[in-house]
Amino acid sequence: MHGVKNLIAALLAWEITTLWIHGERSYVAVATALLMVNASTVYRSVTQAVRSMATRAAGVSLALGTVWLLGSTAGSIAGIVGIALVAAGRRASDNRLQIASTAVLTLTAAAAAPVGNIVLTATAALSGAVVGVAVNALILPPIHLDESDDAIRDLARVMGELLRDMGHGLRERRHVARAHDWVQDGRSLGRRVANARERVQEGQESLRWNTCWAVRPQRRPVTYDDVLATLHGVSLQVRGIARTLADNVDDSHTEHHLGQQFLDRYAEMLKLAGQAVEAFVEVESAARPEEARAREGLREAILRARAWHETMTDLIGRGALVKPGAWHVYGSLMTDVERLLADLDHADRL
Repeated sequence: MHGVKNLIAALLAWEITTLWIHGERSYVAVATALLMVNASTVYRSVTQAVRSMATRAAGVSLALGTVWLLGSTAGSIAGIVGIALVAAGRRASDNRLQIASTAVLTLTAAAAAPVGNIVLTATAALSGAVVGVAVNALILPPIHLDESDDAIRDLARVMGELLRDMGHGLRERRHVARAHDWVQDGRSLGRRVANARERVQEGQESLRWNTCWAVRPQRRPVTYDDVLATLHGVSLQVRGIARTLADNVDDSHTEHHLGQQFLDRYAEMLKLAGQAVEAFVEVESAARPEEARAREGLREAILRARAWHETMTDLIGRGALVKPGAWHVYGSLMTDVERLLADLDHADRL
């Protein structure tokens, strides 16, 4: 279907342009139409078309004005570059370079062809842009909600697996060998959060000016703004847990090392926390009939994890699990889990 859209856009641009423009300028319209129809969203195809046309118009105007004042000389090129750099300012570096490049190309074309031919070429590009945007908007306009859904689920799955893996490693007494691997896995969460943010933003953008979605929305749009913010906070807590465990392994003071009873109980709590993270995403992505069941599963996972947290807090408070020299390690690990559960609980109640 993507190939069919490209073919339709190319043929329409060619047929419309050849009605009133002859020669090689029709190819300019086709190339511009293909560029616009391949934009990832309707909104982006419109903004790209507007930006491209504005840049070309500015470049052509700059070239024609410079030639009229200075003629086709080296001074014209210097004037074009100088005006483009000064007028665009510091921040619009890409735009000013495009304007300057368009102006220089226009200057070259003006030396070999009448000015009217340059205007016709620009008009052909405008026609192609209009055709490309129209085809992209009217024929299967792209929607990227599935991609954002997959990215969010993948992020939650990886965090849940990391929490469970840390729990399993603590239970099997393999944390000494695995702690630094957990730190690396925790750092990779930052890249996954950034990727999920890009996918979520693209999904939101794909709904803007989307004719198919506006006429017949197929399901509730889940754009995951709040979910991503919550998962980002959770990822920081997961990274904190992994780093604390690695630092404890590297600590040369044996009295700072974690007690066996604590490791066993904390391992169970990490397992429950991992289940809660994955259940949290299921609530947001579930269809209406399944939402209540998914939310019930999340509440159960949070309550079980909180129960373990309260039990451990009580045992630590009574001195049943604590080595006197490791109190700061216990406090850091317990605080990270408490914040993780608090973030999930708070987001679920909104």
